[in-house]
Amino acid sequence: MKADYKGRIAGRLTLVTALIILVVFGVIYFVANITVVSSIDRELGLETDKHRGQIFLVNGEIRFLHKDEWQEMEHSQIQLNPIFIEIVDLEGNSMDRSPNLRSHHLSFSPDMTAEKAARTLRIGESEVRQMQIPLFNGGKHEGYLLLAKSFEDSRELLDNLRNVLLILYPGVLLSLFLTMRYLAGKSIEPIRQIISKTNRITQSNLNERVPEAEPNDEIGQLTRSINELLERLESSLIREKQFTSDASHELRTPLSVLRGTLEVLVRKPRSSEEYQEKIKTALSSIDRMSATIDQLLALAREEKGKFSVKEELELITFLEEVTDQMAGEHQRKIGFRCETDAPLFVKVNEQSLQMILNNLIQNAVKYTTPDEEILVKTGITNSLPYIQICDAGSGIDSDHLEKIFDPFFREKEAVDRLIPGTGLGLAIVKKLAQESGIRITVSSQKGQGSTFRLDFTHS
Repeated sequence: MKADYKGRIAGRLTLVTALIILVVFGVIYFVANITVVSSIDRELGLETDKHRGQIFLVNGEIRFLHKDEWQEMEHSQIQLNPIFIEIVDLEGNSMDRSPNLRSHHLSFSPDMTAEKAARTLRIGESEVRQMQIPLFNGGKHEGYLLLAKSFEDSRELLDNLRNVLLILYPGVLLSLFLTMRYLAGKSIEPIRQIISKTNRITQSNLNERVPEAEPNDEIGQLTRSINELLERLESSLIREKQFTSDASHELRTPLSVLRGTLEVLVRKPRSSEEYQEKIKTALSSIDRMSATIDQLLALAREEKGKFSVKEELELITFLEEVTDQMAGEHQRKIGFRCETDAPLFVKVNEQSLQMILNNLIQNAVKYTTPDEEILVKTGITNSLPYIQICDAGSGIDSDHLEKIFDPFFREKEAVDRLIPGTGLGLAIVKKLAQESGIRITVSSQKGQGSTFRLDFTHS
């Protein structure tokens, strides 16, 4: 069974800390061992310096500078920290030794020639630290002086330290794991609260938000991110409901007209002129529904990211072609003006930009009289290209400027004047512009016309 999150956090932290403590305990033992051995070696060094000038080998016989030094108590008895001394010839044969060695001998090694080099070895059942120095007489090498000091107390100290560390290690790790687990549980308590709160949020109460405790830490950032996500979901859901309602309304009206027209036709026989008139009415309703459905499909394709692929486009040539094409289709005066001499290159989806311009120019055509010219301009502002679609039409009320990009929104004046449209064109323009990284703005005065501006960004 997989451990819970706080258990995994505690386990990982404990594992890392266990390695650190293991290294620390190892360093402690190593330093203690080095310190103890160095202390004994220093004492042995002092003894060798002390006896170096007091013991000589003359023609195979031992001579003492001070005989009484050889008979000191520390050389004759086994006591606390005794000093063991033995004199050997060049072959390692014992010539004399301190009485406290009894029947034992120190270990001679002809390879051990380094000055004051020491090693640890056993004498009988005792462990000692031994040093070996050469003896000279008149510049002639006569033998060796072996000195040793008991290592029993130091070994006991080091063993006790090792055992204490080994006993402490699992206890410290267990205590550390339990502490880490407790602290991890306390640390993720705000996350539990966030989970509990978000689990209670459904479509029916999407307006609720997760409370923010500490806004500047990571938990606060997570809370803000979740709340921002909930706001986007709520806005999206509201837009979807409104969109569905508006779409149903827009399609229901022509369907009702179509049904009413057909019902009138089947009530009694009609003249051919009446049939033609009613059929034209029905076709008009079908055209209106077809236009609405086409716009809805275009909006759906945009939301699926169909126009997300961008490529480099030379803007001036592209706009010249678009204005010529739209002028021919609508039989209107649509002019083009470039306010820069240099070529303009932008990275954009060509099909997306084509649809944006088509919708904006069609809007301008619908709201201007046939004798008024529509102007498409391009240039550079702050090193970035822009496009403007200018008309001298009826203009937009200032109170409606923020609403014209909402799906199915149309001014009452346009509806009363029976200007054709579904209210989806500018919604599609807005979404396509956002997808393409184009900032769209509009300025308008009632009765004096409107100007839609597209500003390209570096992306």
